[in-house]
Amino acid sequence: MALPKVCVVGAGSSGITVIKSLKEHGIPFDCYEKGSDVGGNWRYKNDNGLSNIYKSLHINTHRDRMEYRDFPMPTNYPDYPNHEPIQQYFLAYVDHFGLRKHIQFKNGVKKAERTEEGLWRITPEKGPTQTYDVLVVANGHHWSERWPDPPFPGKFSGQTIHSHSYVDPKTPVNCEGKNVVILGMGNSAMDISVELSRPGVAKKVFLSARRGAYVIPNYLFGKPLDKLTEYTPHWVPFFIQQTLAHLLIRFGVGKMEDFGLPKPDHKFGSAHPTISQDLLVRLGRGDIKPKPVITELRGKKIAFADGTEEEADVLIYCTGYNIKFPFFEEDLISAPNNYIPLYYKMMKPGINNLFFVGLMQPLGAIMPLAECQGKWIAQYLTGNYVLPSKEEMETSISKDEKAMKKRYVSSTRHTIQVDYDSFLYEMKREMERGKKKAMQEGNHLPIEARAMYHSEKSHVPSSRKQKQLVSK
Repeated sequence: MALPKVCVVGAGSSGITVIKSLKEHGIPFDCYEKGSDVGGNWRYKNDNGLSNIYKSLHINTHRDRMEYRDFPMPTNYPDYPNHEPIQQYFLAYVDHFGLRKHIQFKNGVKKAERTEEGLWRITPEKGPTQTYDVLVVANGHHWSERWPDPPFPGKFSGQTIHSHSYVDPKTPVNCEGKNVVILGMGNSAMDISVELSRPGVAKKVFLSARRGAYVIPNYLFGKPLDKLTEYTPHWVPFFIQQTLAHLLIRFGVGKMEDFGLPKPDHKFGSAHPTISQDLLVRLGRGDIKPKPVITELRGKKIAFADGTEEEADVLIYCTGYNIKFPFFEEDLISAPNNYIPLYYKMMKPGINNLFFVGLMQPLGAIMPLAECQGKWIAQYLTGNYVLPSKEEMETSISKDEKAMKKRYVSSTRHTIQVDYDSFLYEMKREMERGKKKAMQEGNHLPIEARAMYHSEKSHVPSSRKQKQLVSK
């Protein structure tokens, strides 16, 4: 029996592992990529017009925790390599599994519509509209800049950029010898602050925090920090893990307020942590001046919540991203305030031929999770997995949302938050459950291969076409 044809949007780190699984299972597919090569956000100077990374970017998750399980990273890679070897790794992955010829480069998806028959009508930027049985969205969620809303009162007469535009101290604005204010407490804010505070770069660097956060180092006790925690069994209750982690950070790193940062208003593990080996040292040396949140923009000066103000030449907003799908009509799929309820961050209940991959914010790397999702999709499309009912999926989503709201502080950053190890474990367990059910029910294909038939008959007169569809 013919397998359904799949459209995959994006050839970043999530898209390429999906098409690898599709290819292995003989599932026909087309992959559309706006850029001229794979890699997405990890491709420096990506020409897709969406992805942008700074020149000094390094991974903040150990390479062993980031690699695809079916394709280990070279052992000669450092613990935390920069973007260049990571991009080479993705290129090697694509070439090793023979995926490049299946990707349409420099051709993104302009529109994705669901037909009355439940098929997907895809309009690419180049070429004719195509029909598919299944749509997989892997377009990433770090490209649509999120700005303070509402904006701060007043006007700033200096230069303003979002961290998404930052490349190096001279690009896109020259920060050398300037007073720079950086707003945010995420990883980008830490990296940019540290880079600009190096001797001979910016004149002064001010780090403005909207709320407190825990800053943890890459290494603790001489070991990569994320390697210290990877052997914690999934069944250990979160409050025990949280207590142990809090003690580890408290005695191994210290209190954030001792470095001039605001005291976190939450326990460790109740918000996405920030990773930086250098920030606290730079604060201790006075190379970076901590500031509370901005209250007003006053021309060349910026006022802060403690009543102080500083002259500034450049203001960099490290304020995150919006989740957007420009090819969907909003009444079909949208994520207001970054909220999008999905089963295992992948499936929308009631639509059995639409999947999202990599749409999560893990305490760890996305790649192994996306790899697992790709395998899950392939198992489903080949009849080796059965989905729960719509009601069961909605109940699971509601339960997960309540657990996340109870644990994490309220923020658009945490709407797609997952815990790396437990989430991977739960996905694999659900795949096993669905596999057993599929065997019991005879491994029937859940989605009929109709797109090819639809395309072949697209010029048949409507009356004749209707008769053929009825007879089928």
